[in-house]
Amino acid sequence: MMKIVKILDPLLPETYNIPKSPNIYLRKVMAKEARARIRINEHLQRAGWRFFDDENGPANISLETHVKLKKKTLDDLGNDFEKTANGFVDYLLLDQRGFPITVLEAKSEQFDPLVGKEQARKYAHSQNTRFVILSNGNLHYFWDLEQGNPILITEFPTPESLDHFHTFKPNPDSLIHEKVESDYIAITQNPNYHNDPRWGYPAERDTFIKDTELKFLRPYQLRAIEALQDAVKKGQTRFLFEMATGTGKTLLAAALIKLFMRTGNAKRALFLVDRLELEDQAKRRFIQFLKNDYTTAVYKENRDDWRKAEIVVTTVQSLLFNNKYRRLFSPTDFDLLISDEAHRSISGNSRAVFEYFIGYKLGLTATPKDYLKKIDPARINARDPREWERRQLLDTYKTFGCESGTPTYRYSLIDGVKEKWLLNPVVVDARTEITTEMLSEEGYSVMVANEDGELEEQTYFGKDFEKKFFSDETNKVFCETFLKHALRDPLSGEIGKTIIFCVRQDHATRITKVLNEFADALFPGRYNSDFAVQVTSIIQDAQQMALTFANNNLNGHTRFLEGYNSSKTRVCVTVGMMTTGYDCEDILNIVLLRPIFSPTDFIQIKGRGTRKYAFRFVEKEGGQIEEHNNPKEKFKLFDFFANCEYFEDKFNYDEVIKLPPLRPPGPGQEPPPPPPPELSGYMNIDPDPLKIYIETPVPVHGMKIDRKFYEQFEEKVKGDEIIRELYEKGDVRAVEEYVRTNILDKPKEFFNLDKLRKSVQLDRRLTLREIIEKIFGGIAQFKTKDELLEEELAKFVSIHKPDAAHISVIRQFFKAYVTDGEIRDIVEKKEFNRLATNPKVSLEDFKALSEWRNIIPEYVKDYVHLNQFM
Repeated sequence: MMKIVKILDPLLPETYNIPKSPNIYLRKVMAKEARARIRINEHLQRAGWRFFDDENGPANISLETHVKLKKKTLDDLGNDFEKTANGFVDYLLLDQRGFPITVLEAKSEQFDPLVGKEQARKYAHSQNTRFVILSNGNLHYFWDLEQGNPILITEFPTPESLDHFHTFKPNPDSLIHEKVESDYIAITQNPNYHNDPRWGYPAERDTFIKDTELKFLRPYQLRAIEALQDAVKKGQTRFLFEMATGTGKTLLAAALIKLFMRTGNAKRALFLVDRLELEDQAKRRFIQFLKNDYTTAVYKENRDDWRKAEIVVTTVQSLLFNNKYRRLFSPTDFDLLISDEAHRSISGNSRAVFEYFIGYKLGLTATPKDYLKKIDPARINARDPREWERRQLLDTYKTFGCESGTPTYRYSLIDGVKEKWLLNPVVVDARTEITTEMLSEEGYSVMVANEDGELEEQTYFGKDFEKKFFSDETNKVFCETFLKHALRDPLSGEIGKTIIFCVRQDHATRITKVLNEFADALFPGRYNSDFAVQVTSIIQDAQQMALTFANNNLNGHTRFLEGYNSSKTRVCVTVGMMTTGYDCEDILNIVLLRPIFSPTDFIQIKGRGTRKYAFRFVEKEGGQIEEHNNPKEKFKLFDFFANCEYFEDKFNYDEVIKLPPLRPPGPGQEPPPPPPPELSGYMNIDPDPLKIYIETPVPVHGMKIDRKFYEQFEEKVKGDEIIRELYEKGDVRAVEEYVRTNILDKPKEFFNLDKLRKSVQLDRRLTLREIIEKIFGGIAQFKTKDELLEEELAKFVSIHKPDAAHISVIRQFFKAYVTDGEIRDIVEKKEFNRLATNPKVSLEDFKALSEWRNIIPEYVKDYVHLNQFM
């Protein structure tokens, strides 16, 4: 019978009493054993497990779940740590009733945890447990003996999540053979819909479906579900759907959630989105589709009772910030994970969130793999945004097991147009003389006065527009051109609903102003400075405004046709909102007043107009009722910055509009006036960076940092009602903007991030986001530099899955590379002889890294924000 020995303090290496033995091998082995056990114990305690032994029993534990563990003695070890005479369980995890639930097999750092697989299987069978954890302190695997192979994890499951997972008994055969027909969702919405008399009359059926908002799956959506069932039949657990914008990916996701849950292959699903405004939209859609069978919750609105919901919706950014996902969730909390627009939501090290969880994984993306055919990696600069997206797209396909480039299911925009489900745009090429030159390789040159009053040549390119180069006249021409050539509403005759994408917030403000001035002149008395509305993150209730615009009630209804259900506001002017996943089917015009460098953004923005729509108006006059139905047949994409040409070597525009010239000043003419004063803080007109640096004189009393400084800042932020309201809505970005504008670097207190960091005595830089989250309880404490390093390392491990033989040297090099600029310089310049005298990484260590010496620097450059470690 095994003897249980209580470890008084499982976190202290002194517990292991490593002797000063003449046997150096034994001492090294025991040191590795000690380090492994320390890290394993830390993981167990962090996951909420408590320790006890058979002799003393648990103290004050009531219904807590506990861990039985043993410690090998020196007599057990002999000369070979891994070959003890008697085998027994290292850690035994018990459920709330005290019954074994998981065997944890611990190995020394020098061994791959998987070498203990068969040994752990034997122990698990002897204890009648279903689950096994294999760990060497650095790498951990979770193994459900009833469901395939061990899966890499970066945190241990919590007692609560294992209890959930223990009752989960998936049956892939039931999923494979489940019959899914077009009314799979409609039956959930209304099981008796087919008994309604209006359903029985073909002439009334379409009106009945629209009035009751029943949703039926289209043929291509049914084919996608069949493709997933075939993949499950082949033993796959990861799936990728590449489907064009407007093809109903959320409806398809709802059908798949029902499929997995109805067949017992999932009990809880996590739906990841990449934008704050999409959380509420996804929630509303899932409630509309599935509320009769399943409960949906947005995590931030249900932090305390999210476990009551079968479908949990959240942004990947909220989980990734401060690595909250590791604290909030256990790897076994969700059985099905769906990443909406996977190319964005799990790009880069956001994949760590996705990889953290165990379960079936589905990615949805509208960015086609065929995009890669248009890029020659050998000819493109590594810093080009298209190269970044190319690598991310390759990573996305790899993440979902589609390294060959073939997704589980593909349905392109071309397919949708051919089958008459989607529309292609009429693309308009519109350039002024100035923008034509700015978009050329030579750029647009003007004479600008320098500090000495002398004129010198300055060249600007497309990327400089509204960042370094400003021209109100150009913006006015853009607006005039749009108003003159925009598609009109087919029933009311007014400007069709439009989304305009600007360079940044202040650009959107000025464009909105110009459009409303033109609207007053063109349509007198019809608008009250609400023809165009700015919808950006700094505008209060911007998310609700976007929703109201889609629902045709932004600032009321149109004044052009009485009783017609169309928004009075015709144009929403935005920057980054209203792109991914924004549903507004009656959009007729999309205007690009900015260059776009991300193919994902371009595809998403273009996709806002591809949906079909029927413009409908019921006219009642003299007792007569006449119904007008006009289908949406096309939409216009106004491309003022040659974005189509940027993504295609050659692009045949459907329409070319010649704009009036805006010529540079000739000889003897005055140079253009400088930008308005309010823009000066955002510009880099002069290449000397000191010219744009604004230094605020700080009085002596403002430099005295004491313990009260942070508390004063916290009190000021908490007491601001606007900040509190924005935070409770989840709009942390707007909170940051407000704090920067209204609180930081103001007279009297002169709060700034550096002084706040010093006041809390943190060994690294603080971000404003962290401070805000700490003030409102979003995070419990500020993490130290080493804690952040460990979390970044865990992300790297979850994504790249290194072998046990290299993990120790990877840990050492990863941390050194992130924190030491000299080591980064050595690697970048390939001056490896300098490692001979480096105290953190030796030449021998660097050689031992093998292929990881290239992988780690590339990963850090792409995904790790080094500023936070300064």
